[in-house]
Amino acid sequence: MSPATLAVDLAAPLLAGVLGTAGAGKLFGRSAPRPASRTALARLLRGGARAARALRWLGALELLLCAALLALPPSVSVAAGGAAAALGVGFLGYLGYARRAAPGSSCGCTAGDDGPVGVRAFVRAAAVLAGGVAVTLAEHPWWTTAPHRPAATAGAVLVAVAGAVVLAPDRWRLLWRRLRLRLTGHPLDGTRAVTRVPVTATVELLEHSLAWQTASALVRSALLDHWDDGGWRILQYAGVHGGGGAARPVVVLFALDAAASRDAVREPAVRVSVLDADTGEAVALTA
Repeated sequence: MSPATLAVDLAAPLLAGVLGTAGAGKLFGRSAPRPASRTALARLLRGGARAARALRWLGALELLLCAALLALPPSVSVAAGGAAAALGVGFLGYLGYARRAAPGSSCGCTAGDDGPVGVRAFVRAAAVLAGGVAVTLAEHPWWTTAPHRPAATAGAVLVAVAGAVVLAPDRWRLLWRRLRLRLTGHPLDGTRAVTRVPVTATVELLEHSLAWQTASALVRSALLDHWDDGGWRILQYAGVHGGGGAARPVVVLFALDAAASRDAVREPAVRVSVLDADTGEAVALTA
């Protein structure tokens, strides 16, 4: 069996994992209705409540496709693969609309994803399209292929998990980072910057600074991520730079002394960096 044949035979469970995870978040997520109002879908459907209902139905469809991909043999699941490919095409079209019509909005592609539409969202949609096409080309059920090629199957699963982590929304990446720190230990453990000042105190200090007043017009999200590096505490926000057709999603980073708080410092030194969310290139701060 060639690597290409193996890949298409295993596409069904890997794609099912992607659709099942996203579908469960949309259908059963407790906080799904609230972020739905911040998605481009709310603008398309003219209402956050309509967008929330649409995301629930989409989650149910994704779970249905997940079950079909896991349970049906290739001769039958070709329809599920075609439906998944069509879903991927729909995702790409919707993301294109979101970037053009509402560049500061999130897409609602995954539960808890409230950052602006970026490259990762497009890659996830393209992966769904490619996975659906692969399923339609499968010749053998995945449950007969996997036991005959256990090492290759394990490798494919590891690659898929690594890809899922790389393409995960910022909040999910934060969970991964916290797990990594718990397993490997904090790189600044034992230094003054680790525990003396809570993150909320750093955020409070930032929000009373002149740097925040200058750059806050760009910010479109709550705090998405934070970490300490070399005595600095980095705070990450999602934002939008420019207006009209030139608007583009950006990542806004603030760096403050990790040991500073309002009790100790009234006018903190704050470094501000604005990066293009797609390319990672620095953007001149004009706001």
